[in-house]
Amino acid sequence: MKKLKSTRDEHLLTPQRPHRGEAWPTDSWRVLRIQSEFVQGFDALGDLGPAVTIFGSARTKPDDPQYLATVDTARLLGEAGFNIITGGGPGIMEAGNKGAMEAKVESVGLNIELPFEQHINPYCTETIDFHYFMVRKTMLVRYAQAFVIFPGGFGTLDELMESLTLIQTGKIHNFPVILVGTKFWGGLVEWLRNTVLVDGKISPNDMNLFYLVDSPEEVRDIIVSALHGDSDQEEREEKARQETAKVFAPYPFS
Repeated sequence: MKKLKSTRDEHLLTPQRPHRGEAWPTDSWRVLRIQSEFVQGFDALGDLGPAVTIFGSARTKPDDPQYLATVDTARLLGEAGFNIITGGGPGIMEAGNKGAMEAKVESVGLNIELPFEQHINPYCTETIDFHYFMVRKTMLVRYAQAFVIFPGGFGTLDELMESLTLIQTGKIHNFPVILVGTKFWGGLVEWLRNTVLVDGKISPNDMNLFYLVDSPEEVRDIIVSALHGDSDQEEREEKARQETAKVFAPYPFS
């Protein structure tokens, strides 16, 4: 089996100890590398304008209905005035960039160093390479007004849950999170409702922090309405935040 190359994220996150007498890079020096990636991202995207980030599986093939739906969604969002951001890779990411290119808006790909080869898809008009997931994830949120999440795996689930946590805790506001594909996401939504909510791990209002839809037109309309102030998006978020605030309120005996 071919050995995978090591990455800077791996070096950062893996506990390591130098051998006696061996020079070793310190974490404080790594901070400067991480800082440089933040500066690179901020400089490149600072004037991007309104944008939507699209997530989904890198394994989705171009003839898959989900791929085609992503192209249509990105194109409609582009025609509505939004630039498109993706992870820059294949599958759903490629489809999002393709739709952006068809709409003639900025098509941004934020690539991440992986232990195996990954090529930027050909539909990006601007690309940025990152070594650190934490920096890339910040950029995916920082310059977006909404997340559109198509069927995907662990990485997609990671971005979904992080975005909901950021909304729930008041880190981002008026930020629609839209799950596309009721058949794919329905089981997760039912688990959240019938297990996580019933067990008291989230509040009923937390279930209103995302939308579940099936068509590109629904995605566009939800985002446009929210950002024009024509929906109850901010009210939904505030109700969830109030419930979260009660959990973290000082104890009576503190």
